[in-house]
Amino acid sequence: MPKSKVFWTNLRTKEFGDGLPKKLQSLMRAAGIGDIDMDGKFVAIKIHFGEHGNVAHLRPQYARAVVDLVKQMGGKPFLTDCNTMYPGSRKNALEHLECAWENGFTPLTTGCPILIGDGLKGTDDIAVPVKGGEYVKEARIGRAIMDADVFISLNHFKGHDFASLGGAIKNIGMGCGSRAGKKEQHSSGQASIDASLCRGCRKCLPFCANNGLVFDEQSRKMTVDYEHCVGCGQCLGACNFDAIGFTNDTANEMLSRRMAEYAKAVVDGRPNFHVTLIIDVSPSCDCHCDNDVPILPDLGMFASFDPLALDQACVDACLAAKPLEGSALWEAVHQEGFVPTGNHFNDLHPESDWKSCFEQAEKIGLGSRDYELIEVNTRK
Repeated sequence: MPKSKVFWTNLRTKEFGDGLPKKLQSLMRAAGIGDIDMDGKFVAIKIHFGEHGNVAHLRPQYARAVVDLVKQMGGKPFLTDCNTMYPGSRKNALEHLECAWENGFTPLTTGCPILIGDGLKGTDDIAVPVKGGEYVKEARIGRAIMDADVFISLNHFKGHDFASLGGAIKNIGMGCGSRAGKKEQHSSGQASIDASLCRGCRKCLPFCANNGLVFDEQSRKMTVDYEHCVGCGQCLGACNFDAIGFTNDTANEMLSRRMAEYAKAVVDGRPNFHVTLIIDVSPSCDCHCDNDVPILPDLGMFASFDPLALDQACVDACLAAKPLEGSALWEAVHQEGFVPTGNHFNDLHPESDWKSCFEQAEKIGLGSRDYELIEVNTRK
């Protein structure tokens, strides 16, 4: 079986040249996007608009480059994402659009409409069968995303608290799930609270969108309502005292495997193409309302028809790079007594898991981890 092709270019540009957006278009052309018939077709471009306050998300100029190329090919593009399960600035379509606008994504700047894939309240979804799915039989995907004729993912590669890293598969699988779909992907574990560590500060409470946390006035401690907790894990990151954990130790693994199956549901049966930029590699997801300094240097732009091969190529590039001094990753591996594993993302988030996602993706036929990396040199 032939290796999947992943095309790569660095971030250098010609002096007084066209700049990185044009270079991105050149990369996409070299990777074969022109083989997709987009004439008169609706084209969904899945991107993360970034949480309000986050500045590590991809700049809208990159989205505009993809949009303009799709238009040149006769397509009808729109930028899209689905609503979040946690409180923040993207939990319904109105706030989500306002957040996108504030972060620079408007029809004027990007050259196309912006549609929230699962509607006003995150309930406009469709059940999509997962061919070969072991953990998900029908994925709940935003209807507007599934209505598109062609699917393109534009991904920002970064760390992630629970998935270990965020690339193409996460942007597609978790990002295209409706609120019900996100709940299903997170459904393996629920929060548990160690009362001896809980300070009763209530800082975790605003992060629960599902009434899963209840403050006990008598004990002055936070408790979990297991009938409502969906296991999204947002409260874990909000606790400064390590009082919150998961009841299921395999929760992150199951999250990763379900995410791969959701990604398969999104791309199956229609033309799809994927682009990832390894720039501003933040330690955590763009879902955070803030971000830290990059943990790794900017490594380039990658494109492929195979989202798994694309993610594997990006992981390999990142693992070959050295942590940036002063970053969260650098501090983690330089702690006294710490033994680096050689896996930057697990060194930073030791409870997270990305290998099971890749294993599941390959098992169900989403793509291949075996790839050929082809450099596209547009800077002479």
